[in-house]
Amino acid sequence: MASIIEKRLSLHKRLAEHQQQNKSLKSQIIQLQALADIGGATCMIAHEINNLLTPLVSYAELALKNPDDKPLAEKAFEKVVRNCERASKIMESMLAVGNGQTQKKENARLISLVEEVFTCLCRDFTKDGITVEIQIPRDLTIRAIPVQIQHVLMNLILNARYAMLPGGGILTIKAQEITGAVQIQVADTGSGIEPANLKKIFEPFFTTKPNKELTSDHLSCGLGLAFCKRIIDEHNGTISVESQPSIGTIFKITLPTENHKFST
Repeated sequence: MASIIEKRLSLHKRLAEHQQQNKSLKSQIIQLQALADIGGATCMIAHEINNLLTPLVSYAELALKNPDDKPLAEKAFEKVVRNCERASKIMESMLAVGNGQTQKKENARLISLVEEVFTCLCRDFTKDGITVEIQIPRDLTIRAIPVQIQHVLMNLILNARYAMLPGGGILTIKAQEITGAVQIQVADTGSGIEPANLKKIFEPFFTTKPNKELTSDHLSCGLGLAFCKRIIDEHNGTISVESQPSIGTIFKITLPTENHKFST
């Protein structure tokens, strides 16, 4: 009898020790995951810096090349300041997503967000032979963290532009209300994506862009779409893609207007 009691006590002691070890390991895993998130966010921020800095450089160069045109210089520098503030907010937002922090959502007019993205890009798409068609009701609003959604739109717009170079094409951005949600589409008439790559398109470090053939403003490390998906997931929405080689690509985003969560 005494032997049985001793064995039970020994088992309870060992069980307690294992439970303590498991607790300690879980704590370490959480800490390691936080470090991994920070590392992932850092890579993604590095990937986006060029997109954010290019228009700032363009505005500054415009002012420096026209020092005698005071109104033009002032306007250019005002845009530099405004876009620097936007860049700072986007960076903070991206870091918050990477670190799992919660930010406050608000109602935002979607058309305003899209227009601000094009202003930030400081690029006349007609020079690339690209026609931009925006079909968004002026009063359509979304419940979201604005700078994060702008980050997603910027990525999709830049990807669409690249897909249509050098021949040009049509970039269409449209949105509509559906049951309990707002659906956004970003479509291009570019090179399209091979069927075998569609399932991998949102995976980190996966890219269909051959880096050795790209110029410095088109370099890709395959993190943009992965981060876009994470942002949309954080908004309880979905993002999907449809594409046909040589025909074009359509990205569809669904954002809930209420406390809905959509399955892919």
